Amino acid sequence: MRLFSRLATEQNSIAIKPENMTARSIKSKRNKPKSNTRRQPKPKARRSAKSAKKKNVRFPDSFKHKLMLAAIELTGLSITLVSAIIVLLGYSAEHFTGTQFLTSLLPFAVGVLVLILFASFLFLIWWKLRRSLQGRAVMLMPVFSVILAVGSGKMIMNDQFAIAFDHFRMLVGGKQEVRRVTLAHQVYAAYRRQGVGAMQQMVARGEKYSPLVQDAARRFHIDPDLLLGIAAAESSFLPRNSSDGGRGLFQITRVPKIVENEAQKHFSGQKLSIIDDRYNAHLAAATFKYYLDEMQGDLLLGLLAYNIGPANGGLRFIMQKYGVTDFTTIQPYLQHLPRDYPIRVLSYALAFRLWRQEGSLPAYQEGSNAVRIQRIGIPGLTSDF
Repeated sequence: MRLFSRLATEQNSIAIKPENMTARSIKSKRNKPKSNTRRQPKPKARRSAKSAKKKNVRFPDSFKHKLMLAAIELTGLSITLVSAIIVLLGYSAEHFTGTQFLTSLLPFAVGVLVLILFASFLFLIWWKLRRSLQGRAVMLMPVFSVILAVGSGKMIMNDQFAIAFDHFRMLVGGKQEVRRVTLAHQVYAAYRRQGVGAMQQMVARGEKYSPLVQDAARRFHIDPDLLLGIAAAESSFLPRNSSDGGRGLFQITRVPKIVENEAQKHFSGQKLSIIDDRYNAHLAAATFKYYLDEMQGDLLLGLLAYNIGPANGGLRFIMQKYGVTDFTTIQPYLQHLPRDYPIRVLSYALAFRLWRQEGSLPAYQEGSNAVRIQRIGIPGLTSDF
């Protein structure tokens, strides 16, 4: 019995020991610090994340910088190229004016072809130069393009450019541009016939009414010099009641009801009188805007419709009766109506613009005044450039 009990205890001790060893070994493995080889990848991963983050921050800045330089370079080159095209084509159109094929049409076509080839050659040289300097001087090409654009701007300010631009506009505009130029020179001639002295008196009288006229023009989106020209042609800035029914600064007679309502919107709650200069100016601005829209934005026809008013069915009825579409073709049919009215209005408007921009009224026929006045342009008829 003793022997049997001793053998049983020895077997139990042998069975228990492996369990204790495995538990201890598991605990020791859990408590054992991890080797350095397993920690090494984490710092690398952190560094790569930081570097990627830095790259993501720097990339947009670099891209925006390059995009800005490219935009500056492209803008400068575009300004230079457009200016050169206008000058070359303008002078070519002046030199090769005519309808003969061998002396006019063919040389002009060959000149356009040479211009295209020359522009392509310059673009190729520019591109190669840009690629060769891209790594060494990133700012050089944009700066050079800006210098070219500034040089083109100085050329545009020259009076000779105005002449070339007129020929270029004539080339592109065709019959419409020829008609506009013809009417513009009628206005310049009327300005010259009036004389500097008479125009200065008109401008001096108009200074008193200029603020209220400008306010009315702004409310109805009209050139203020043009509205001042209408007042000058209507009353010479001497408000009165005329025998034909005209009243006030703009000699208002009958106006459409819709025009009256538009003018009254700016005088809510006020007692209105047609002889009040401010209300009279608003009525005139609303009336002219109404007729200008009716004539689809044609300035000469809009002024003529303003002057004719609803009499004889209005200008639209006259145009439909004779089958005319513009101011040039309707003039022969206006025997008993003031067909020179738009020209007089625009000559006065030109005087007000010259006074506002130049501070004086230069004599059209003296020196280079004609070119300078044409460069300033007629309000509503010619544009500044």
